Amino acid sequence: MEENGPWVSATDLADYAYCPRSHWYHDHPPPGGPSRGALARSAAGTHYHQQVLGAERRRAEHGGAYWVGLVLGVLLLIGGLAWFFRP
Repeated sequence: MEENGPWVSATDLADYAYCPRSHWYHDHPPPGGPSRGALARSAAGTHYHQQVLGAERRRAEHGGAYWVGLVLGVLLLIGGLAWFFRP
């Protein structure tokens, strides 16, 4: 919060809301820096979140194509049933 002066950023609020302990450590780093285990857990968490966000981004980018495919499939099904049950 020091770089923002007396103001609190949305990132600070989100960090505190998600994990107050993490927020405290961000503002008061331990002497000697974080342990190797903490760095490894942080890297693993960052990697996991990048994978999840990447999957969500791909779904968002290709979501329209899935809907178009679904609508075409339903229309083909309705057309096939109408053709099968024609008088």
